[in-house]
Amino acid sequence: MSKSRKPQKQRGLSFLLVALSITLLIVLGGFFDSFEIQGLAQTPPEQIPSTSGRVRVSEVWKKVYEQLPNLPPENQYISQETGKVAEDNTLISRLIRYHVYVKARPTQYRLDWKLTLADYLGVNEPMLVLNYPGQEALKENPLERDQKAIQQLNRTQRDALVNTLVSLFNPNAANIQNRTIPKPNSSSTPPKTPPGLTPLPQSGDADLLK
Repeated sequence: MSKSRKPQKQRGLSFLLVALSITLLIVLGGFFDSFEIQGLAQTPPEQIPSTSGRVRVSEVWKKVYEQLPNLPPENQYISQETGKVAEDNTLISRLIRYHVYVKARPTQYRLDWKLTLADYLGVNEPMLVLNYPGQEALKENPLERDQKAIQQLNRTQRDALVNTLVSLFNPNAANIQNRTIPKPNSSSTPPKTPPGLTPLPQSGDADLLK
């Protein structure tokens, strides 16, 4: 009887080991999948759709600095790959990547850009160091200094930044906002007076009494 029980115990232990191995593989698989998803957020596609076609995200930050040259560049960080200063890895380029790829927020609305700035100001959603653009390419994570740079901007500067980003990502929207309302025609005839009511005096009626 004792001999027959040993194979059963061995089979039970083998089954338990197999079950534990499968569970471990599932857990590790989920971990690596999430790691890969985070990596994709740091290496986004070059273009995104907009109301005026497709916009190259990697080019927008340059136009922002052209229109707002007083914004801090914050491009003094060292590249992990080359060991040199990554001059194109700027504050605004990282802010745009954070907005578009990390938070997946639309680019055509001022409110969404204000939410992103609120993240930097520390009054909205918390910003994670491991997810912040630049951590995968720079020797030093720029998140803390980027937050301080945005916090040092005054309200007028932040509004100008939001308006510039919206206009660059959606040029058609800016054109619509700039349209003027046509003035009424000054030579239009006055409205007719309903029957039974005394008409109000009009401009020039006094000349008829002379």
